[in-house]
Amino acid sequence: MQILLDECLPKKLKAEFIDHIVFTVQEKGWSGMKNGELLRSAEKEFDVWITADRNIEYQQNLSRFDIAIIVLIAPRNQLEFLLPLIPRLNETLQTIQAGQITYIDAI
Repeated sequence: MQILLDECLPKKLKAEFIDHIVFTVQEKGWSGMKNGELLRSAEKEFDVWITADRNIEYQQNLSRFDIAIIVLIAPRNQLEFLLPLIPRLNETLQTIQAGQITYIDAI
């Protein structure tokens, strides 16, 4: 699976995805892109976009994009707060389909 990590997430999170091909927005040279433009570019190369932007569902008509979206919800977007979400994230990656949006929090 090809995964794109949003620029609002720490780059070190990439190391947590052993069985997937993962790039950061920065590595692709897409830093600063607006979400619509980013999603149009990402859907051409990636299966899943992982972000911490809780409002993405209200900012974009996500049904227009052929990519799955996972939103990580943590008190802060720092690695130590995101690591507890990794087991549920990995479970979600096994079943998520293009066009779906899933929210993962620590509950």
